[in-house]
Amino acid sequence: MRVFKNKWFDRWARREDISDSALYNTAAEVIAGRYDADLGGYLFKKRLARTGSGKSGGYRTIVGYKKPNSERIIFLYAFAKSDKANISGREEAALSLAAESFLSANDRQVDELLTSGSIWEVQHHE
Repeated sequence: MRVFKNKWFDRWARREDISDSALYNTAAEVIAGRYDADLGGYLFKKRLARTGSGKSGGYRTIVGYKKPNSERIIFLYAFAKSDKANISGREEAALSLAAESFLSANDRQVDELLTSGSIWEVQHHE
């Protein structure tokens, strides 16, 4: 399993002090079928705990993933539950396009995105 985050998500995760290990574990839960909502269009909503507290008061992440292919998953967007209840229809449509584009990319295209700094690979340290 390769886990990625887009440029926006990378900045957000650093600002909120979310570790790559936490993201990797969250991605593994999504692949195992433990997510909060299947939004369609390769989008899934998954809770992510705040550092030092639980998931209920934490964040909601939107990830792109194509079931049952566990080869690649990408974190696209996140928000605090206290800030908003859900994403808008317009946000969902844009994120769905981004997820579909990334998930249909070949390995060379993914490497180009990594080189350009458009995405980052989540580093997992056991």
